[in-house]
Amino acid sequence: MKKDILLIDALIVVLGSLLFFYGIGSVRLFDWDEINFAESAREMLVTGDWFNVQINFESFWEKPPLFIWMQALSMKVFGIGEFAARFPNALMGVITLLTLFHIGLRSEDKRFGILWAGLYCISFLPFFFFKSGIIDPWFNYFIFLGIYFFSRYADETKSRWAALSGLFTGLAVLTKGPVGFLIFALTFAVWLAVRKFRLNFRWKDVLVYLAALVLAGGAWFIALALTGHTEVIKDFFEYQVRLLETKDAGHGGFLLYHFVILLFGVTPASFLALKTFRRKVLADEPESANKGLFRWMMASFWVVLILFTIVRTKIVHYSSFCYFPLTYLGAWAAARMMDGKIRFDWWQKALLIGTAAFYGIAFTGLTVFDRFKDKLAPHVADPFAVSCMDAESSWTGFEPFVGAFLIGMTVWFCIWFSRRRSLKSCLPVAVGHLVFGMTFLVCAVGEVEKYSQASAVDFYVERQGEDCYVQPVYYKSYAQYFYTNRQPQNNCEDLDFLMKGAVDKPCYFVVKDIPEDVERLQQAAPDAVFMERRPGFRFYVRRPALEAVDDDIVEHHGTGDELDTGAE
Repeated sequence: MKKDILLIDALIVVLGSLLFFYGIGSVRLFDWDEINFAESAREMLVTGDWFNVQINFESFWEKPPLFIWMQALSMKVFGIGEFAARFPNALMGVITLLTLFHIGLRSEDKRFGILWAGLYCISFLPFFFFKSGIIDPWFNYFIFLGIYFFSRYADETKSRWAALSGLFTGLAVLTKGPVGFLIFALTFAVWLAVRKFRLNFRWKDVLVYLAALVLAGGAWFIALALTGHTEVIKDFFEYQVRLLETKDAGHGGFLLYHFVILLFGVTPASFLALKTFRRKVLADEPESANKGLFRWMMASFWVVLILFTIVRTKIVHYSSFCYFPLTYLGAWAAARMMDGKIRFDWWQKALLIGTAAFYGIAFTGLTVFDRFKDKLAPHVADPFAVSCMDAESSWTGFEPFVGAFLIGMTVWFCIWFSRRRSLKSCLPVAVGHLVFGMTFLVCAVGEVEKYSQASAVDFYVERQGEDCYVQPVYYKSYAQYFYTNRQPQNNCEDLDFLMKGAVDKPCYFVVKDIPEDVERLQQAAPDAVFMERRPGFRFYVRRPALEAVDDDIVEHHGTGDELDTGAE
């Protein structure tokens, strides 16, 4: 038995490493979140200040430092770049799969552990997140363990489970902020209400929990207060409140945004899990560790989904904690289907095949976009999007077959699973999703970037090593910091000075190719010289007065070499 478990662990490590580490350095980081965190890590290395989180070498109070420390350490080892920025999440992917397998093994059996880890791995959004450079994979993992270990405490009333629950909930706070504790507290409140407020506990364990929570989650905040950085704490908590109350950064969305994202983004787990939301789903289940975990997972799912449905800011990863309970529920339903306790209905098959067809056709559509963009452009209202269409993508030609492969493997799964209902019959859907996901990330994401940020990022890379100012205008970005390898002496962002003042070095302006924005820049900085236009963007430069005069002389009289040639 132990040999079997060790073999599965080894397979998870090998397969997870191949899936999550491959290609993470081949695509550039995306604005905002990926570049934001990576830039803070880079600035830690540049300044040597690992205590204060910074952006543009100024205090950045929106996030605590734990994940940024991980990225900075990764950059220390691997060098500053995309691979190092995404390495912590790829590592977390392997750790998460091992954790889910062992929790599933303990709560039910080996089959259930494999199902849970497998569904988490092959479902689209969880798979993509482990190849990103955002905070949420670690944040979600810490919250999940905080809830899981408290569920162990509720069953066994042992102090070590209370301590571990407090520790991991505190680490969640240190990763992203107090919302980590809020999710735990709301989940606990819902679970307690369902149990009619019956809970066996000891007051010493409450103290143990709180001590672990405060030490892990509050140490950095306490250190800030003791060193006189109370304004950072104030700004941090004001930001957390604003995030809940407003559509921060323009990220609004319709009310059921996260329902749709989870249903169609966490496939196939989400469609399997739909069977678990019926009334009295646990009626025929014996009391067990898995039954208790089911209640905790269901409570945490609804808490997060409702919480971020209420929150006005709508971003895909806000509901990403739900990947844990949703894949658990999908595995729970799949195991019961294998045992003949739950039917695998026709409408679930239709949803699986229909969604696979949508993704496969959409992927194919991307590969032929260049052929039809001229016909689409007149119908696009956004001038920035129209300008970005000038980019040219390059495809290998085999990508449409991957979409067809996903559809075919999903159909095969639906047929085979209905007949055999075994782990082996799940292989087609697993292979189909993984091949599709890997191909999309390796082949498509870089091509999609060409139609968004690539022109600006290319320009920033070209400015590396130059003593200059680089400033996007009339839109927010972090890319200019990371991709110019900005140094402290180049961090001026006083637009009035950069546009009209006596600048001491070249100042480059990056503006989206929108007529109103271009005209606005030309009026605000009349001596800014147009350099070039690239898909989606225009680039201007203001030079110091002496350089501008020298350039004017060269423009009208030529270089010394040209004069010499003329004399001959």
